[in-house]
Amino acid sequence: MTKAIEKSVGRALLVTARLHRSRMGERLNGLGLFPGQEQALKALQPAPMTMGELAALLRVKPPTVSKTIGRLSLQGLVTREGGNRDGRLVQVALTEAGQKTAAELDAVWNDVEDELLDKLDGRERKQLRKLLRKAAKGLSKAGAEQDDVEADLDEADSDA
Repeated sequence: MTKAIEKSVGRALLVTARLHRSRMGERLNGLGLFPGQEQALKALQPAPMTMGELAALLRVKPPTVSKTIGRLSLQGLVTREGGNRDGRLVQVALTEAGQKTAAELDAVWNDVEDELLDKLDGRERKQLRKLLRKAAKGLSKAGAEQDDVEADLDEADSDA
């Protein structure tokens, strides 16, 4: 690996993201989840929604969210019900077990967030959030926005 790559911001971000993803994966595994599934559970926590609404919210394609919801349904965490007369509009809702798991996700996220930011003071944390949002806006303009979330969900489905 060249020194230019080793010193790049992108490389540092990639290494940090992989470590975060790995740590989240370990913690999610304790809840019987794969990375990406937690996003769907948290999105559904406030209220049921259609598969299309969920796909749009998670910024993934409908087949990706369909696979994820299928896996969560098999685990008894979500239900799917036809929402209109012809049954094509499917509403997805958390079950009681899904609500409990979604609530437990806050502690998992906060614990890993604390580990991630342990070496940063309050000012640095705020600055990092601001800079990462700016960087994300730059990538989203380049069309990379959807790929990351979708890759998480697709990988979770292939692992299950």
